[in-house]
Amino acid sequence: MKYSTSRPNTQHGVTLVELLVGITIGLFTIAVAMGALMVSRVVTGSVSDVSDLQQQASHAFRVIGSQLRQTGSIRLKLSANKLDSDTSPPLVGEPVAFETDFSDGTNTFTLATDSLSGLDSPTASEYTLTTGHRNFAELVYLRADTTAPPGPESVLRNCLGEGGTPALIQSQFVLNVATNELRCAANGQEQPIVRNVANFQVRYLMQTAAGTGNPNLRYVNAATVGAPGAPGWAQVFAVEVCLVLYGTERLNLPAGSTYTDCDGATAVDLTALTEPRNQRAHMVFRNIYQLRSQGLTG
Repeated sequence: MKYSTSRPNTQHGVTLVELLVGITIGLFTIAVAMGALMVSRVVTGSVSDVSDLQQQASHAFRVIGSQLRQTGSIRLKLSANKLDSDTSPPLVGEPVAFETDFSDGTNTFTLATDSLSGLDSPTASEYTLTTGHRNFAELVYLRADTTAPPGPESVLRNCLGEGGTPALIQSQFVLNVATNELRCAANGQEQPIVRNVANFQVRYLMQTAAGTGNPNLRYVNAATVGAPGAPGWAQVFAVEVCLVLYGTERLNLPAGSTYTDCDGATAVDLTALTEPRNQRAHMVFRNIYQLRSQGLTG
């Protein structure tokens, strides 16, 4: 008996139709994955954008607030009977006095005119907000040898982190509309402190009719308070700062997407803005700073 050693061929190839179906399914899978990746990237970019705006606003308010909270502050003379240069501590029961004006011979600080002023529509050489407070030296350790007696040094700083004149620490803030930067000027220098700023507005909480027994507190603009140095600035108790910041991530916003501007009434269409603000996230930030002078500088 003879047996056949040949075996049937059990290997099968892939037809062209099956290959095309496989490629199509693979392409659909890649397309879905790419779509999910793009959505994830947009969401991540938007979240990062908002976080960056919040950090910038926090930094701006910290810089502005450090100056506004000191606005109008003056030095307490240790004794009304001693010279300004006397830095010895007062004795118990010794009289003290607040300075309202100070001059070191070269620089003069007048509280009523140098502490606070503002302009609603400043020109290229003017500033929206100007703050000032009395500069003075305290006894601090300046030497490497901490056993040595301390020497006089001013620890107060302006918005650029620098010391002012011997009499005055002054900072000035303005929005540069050409570069969309909030800028700070001090000691003859000007630097940006926050970028991507769409609006910078300041209002003032002013008290009137204080002597009538029925004082009136109201929000006013700089023009209502008066020109820099006007008596109205001595009646300002607090300052409200509003910032509008915009992001860098371009969004696919539907037509008619708006936000409310600093005045609380104007609706700004995000899809009608020009670059670089068009189709970008915008956030409005507000903060109110109570002045140390409490309207008593006058």
